[in-house]
Amino acid sequence: QVQLVESGGGLVQAGGSLRLSCAASGRTFSNDAMGWFRQAPGKEREFVAAIRSGTMYYGNSVQGRFTISRDNAKNTVHLQMNSLKPEDTAVYYCAATKSAVFTSPQIEYWGRGTQVTVSS
Repeated sequence: QVQLVESGGGLVQAGGSLRLSCAASGRTFSNDAMGWFRQAPGKEREFVAAIRSGTMYYGNSVQGRFTISRDNAKNTVHLQMNSLKPEDTAVYYCAATKSAVFTSPQIEYWGRGTQVTVSS
């Protein structure tokens, strides 16, 4: 059974940092794209970051502040979030897919999400 389990969310003040982790199990994900989406209340799910074969991709709103990385040996992906803003408040979802396109409809596996709250 494939599972993606997020950890590391929480409450932080604006300007602070958090590091999210996603542990994948059930099979090897080294050939998949893995990454993160987020969804704030009343808003659509938004692409945050993805990594495939060493290449990183970022959403415009997080470029320069967030860094994605992965450890294929441990089947994990991480999201280092710096200079956090109140508008980064959302539930963050880990995602994985073999598709060449990292958009919601092409995601094969989702985690349950972890809450990130940034206070002003």
